[in-house]
Amino acid sequence: MPTKRLPSLITAGSIAHELGEPLHRVLYVMRTRQHIQPSARAGMLRLFDRSAVAMIRHEINAIDARRSRGGAA
Repeated sequence: MPTKRLPSLITAGSIAHELGEPLHRVLYVMRTRQHIQPSARAGMLRLFDRSAVAMIRHEINAIDARRSRGGAA
């Protein structure tokens, strides 16, 4: 009988560590981007899947790109 592989879910702190970003930046992106939602909850912890990590990385890179252009849109 084949076994099901459980999805890898990680916390905001783990995402910050993986991306090499301060936790407050990751939490800001999670709070302000409505399309980034937790995949599950464990008590009070929000758990995110790999697609959420990719979206968070993208949003942080976009913030950095806007900041490096001097804020011009």
